[in-house]
Amino acid sequence: MKCRSELARSYREQIPSHICPAVVASHRKPCANIAPLFILYVGCSMKLSMPRFNQAAVLVVGDVMLDRYWHGGTSRISPEAPVPVVKVEQIEDRPGGAANVALNIAALGAPASLVGVTGDDEAAESLANSLQGAGVRALFQRIAHQPTIVKLRVMSRHQQLLRIDFEEPFATDALALGDQVDALLDGIKVLVLSDYGKGALQNHQVLIQAAKARNIPVLADPKGKDFSVYRGASLLTPNLSEFETIVGGCADEHELVSKGAALMADLDLGALLVTRGEHGMTLLRPGHPAMHLPARAREVFDVTGAGDTVISTLAASIAAGEELPHAVALANLAAGIVVGKLGTAAISAPELRRAIQRSEGSERGVLGLEQLLLAIDDARAHNESIVFTNGCFDILHAGHVTYLEQASAQGDRLIVAVNDDASVSRLKGPGRPINSVDRRMAVLAGLGAVDWVISFSEGTPENLLAQVKPDVLVKGGDYSVDQVVGADIVSAYGGTVKVLGLVENSSTTAIVEKIRNNE
Repeated sequence: MKCRSELARSYREQIPSHICPAVVASHRKPCANIAPLFILYVGCSMKLSMPRFNQAAVLVVGDVMLDRYWHGGTSRISPEAPVPVVKVEQIEDRPGGAANVALNIAALGAPASLVGVTGDDEAAESLANSLQGAGVRALFQRIAHQPTIVKLRVMSRHQQLLRIDFEEPFATDALALGDQVDALLDGIKVLVLSDYGKGALQNHQVLIQAAKARNIPVLADPKGKDFSVYRGASLLTPNLSEFETIVGGCADEHELVSKGAALMADLDLGALLVTRGEHGMTLLRPGHPAMHLPARAREVFDVTGAGDTVISTLAASIAAGEELPHAVALANLAAGIVVGKLGTAAISAPELRRAIQRSEGSERGVLGLEQLLLAIDDARAHNESIVFTNGCFDILHAGHVTYLEQASAQGDRLIVAVNDDASVSRLKGPGRPINSVDRRMAVLAGLGAVDWVISFSEGTPENLLAQVKPDVLVKGGDYSVDQVVGADIVSAYGGTVKVLGLVENSSTTAIVEKIRNNE
């Protein structure tokens, strides 16, 4: 029998050399029987960007429920039974089930509508108010004399002590729900079926065929032992346990891929995404290699609602025009965020944007324009102000360092725009720059005061300023504000222009001359 290190080594040898080694290392169960022709491992090789969610209209249909939390401290054991006594100090209501899916979609900035079934009671009102406040268009079929599904969790010190479910399966009027959905499909980009088996979804095929007749993709989060009700869906998103309930146990990924392909063919599915907890996700598509994404969670705190986050991010991303592999990668990032939160939670657009930045390595350092604009959007979503300065920075000296520290103090994030080599030569003459632009940017990026560094090729950074629109434009030297290049651009949209003094006896030109004289 091979030891673990030998298994890991033999496993890595089967992975093509261009695949990110961190992705290989993240896979927890190496298996010598995995056929590399069937499985594509995806991680840092896929470039991600933030979709434009604002036009991505999604309709969610399914089982809505109220997740209610009672929070309180525990300091003693009950004299009546060996259980802790919780003194309830806070009651919190959150949308759950299909309502949580719709809430997640709205939190990403996409227009979200929801059709579901509730009772005609206080819990239904709480759900409606929460969803309306989040911008979700919620249309409930209210059934009198039957309670809204409520899942009550008793919490103490961020730990769940007890869950109490109040639920009865709804005897839903399937035709009425179908007519309601059909009337809402115009203008919708994606239809989501969020099935928790509570009775809201009685006629899956009517909904699927109505959407397909309008060329609207249908994403289904399935439940139960009969997946035939989802026949013809564009994408099915079972977790591994749900998947294996239908197809049987899978000893390794080769078997998972094989059984998944058979299920797709049998049900005429467009694609199948199996979520696998700590082992990430596997995307299967007819005619494509299987795509495995490793789990992205830094710390798992609570898995409640993780499946809702996955399908909501998928739906919003596809509705925004993303290809399925990219949508899955974004959903994987979102799932990694939500399991680090307590209870049912939504992922906001700024949170997803920041996760994309981390995955793309653009939190700090040298960036291209697209990366920089993404980073700026995220910073502003977190109410951070942007400071901009520019220069050649050929030989970095104490004057530069002091100036950049002063510039950084003018706001939350400092961008340093650097003249490329050709523009430095035009400005400074033959023999300059001393250091190439990539080296100059690398040194600047290493300074604690600097957040982002970008180069530009024009004689002035005016084109860059027009796109970045910093809150503060900073320049060092003996200038008046109106002499600063780009001051008119920044002032026109209400930004601030500041001139900072220079440190005396600090000059790149003087350093170059001193070296030449010594030579």
